[in-house]
Amino acid sequence: MRILPISILKKCLVTLSVLSFCWSSQAAEIALIIDDMGNTKRDAQAFELPAEVAFSILPMTHLSERFSRRAASQRREVMLHIPMESLGGNQLGPGALTADMSQAMLQQTLKQALATVPDAIGVNNHMGSKLTQLTYPMHATMDFLIQHELFFVDSRTTRYSKAESIARDYGVLSIKRNVFLDHDRRMEQIDAQFQRLIRLSKKYGFAVGIGHPYPQTIEYLKQALVDIESKGVQLSPISDLLRLQDMALNPSKMDPQKAELD
Repeated sequence: MRILPISILKKCLVTLSVLSFCWSSQAAEIALIIDDMGNTKRDAQAFELPAEVAFSILPMTHLSERFSRRAASQRREVMLHIPMESLGGNQLGPGALTADMSQAMLQQTLKQALATVPDAIGVNNHMGSKLTQLTYPMHATMDFLIQHELFFVDSRTTRYSKAESIARDYGVLSIKRNVFLDHDRRMEQIDAQFQRLIRLSKKYGFAVGIGHPYPQTIEYLKQALVDIESKGVQLSPISDLLRLQDMALNPSKMDPQKAELD
């Protein structure tokens, strides 16, 4: 039987202790992101949701900056919802990143888009089933994000996405979406997806859900989040889950003394 080196065993023990701390000493956590904010004035109904719910705002619309400022005034976390090229050839809207762009063009477009959502502390992809599979554009994107100290949430519009792994290569804090709440806007289906999000959070310690500013979604969440803690879960800002995941992947960040084990 092969015996593992002491250094590797110590690292394993540190990882297990971090996971134990994060996932057994507190309630399971969920983070919610409302995508596609800023398309219409009707989206403003989402501002009635708890401040822990992040807004991901589309760039370069007539509401982009206004929604960014209003969300920040609620102490709500703001993200840039950057359009990325899809396999289906969907219409992308302004500020889109496409596969034919050079690195300079990709980063210039990101810079221009970010200027219209001035309070953004992170980014996630709008569509992107094509672009997130491509290595070169993802390298250019993550290089920009690390320079601007922005995190990345992979919306996972394709199972073949490379975005999250490339983000980690660049040192960009990143996490992936676990559940879309409202592909089907019927209330019973939104509820089924929300219950799935809760189950995943209890299984893994935390989970990320993405919804949209549909009237049905907002109405459902306004009710469901009132007594969320009674379900054994806690609603947290997305940045909290990013830190939890980062600690799980990098145990030495948990406690300076543990770094001595590495």
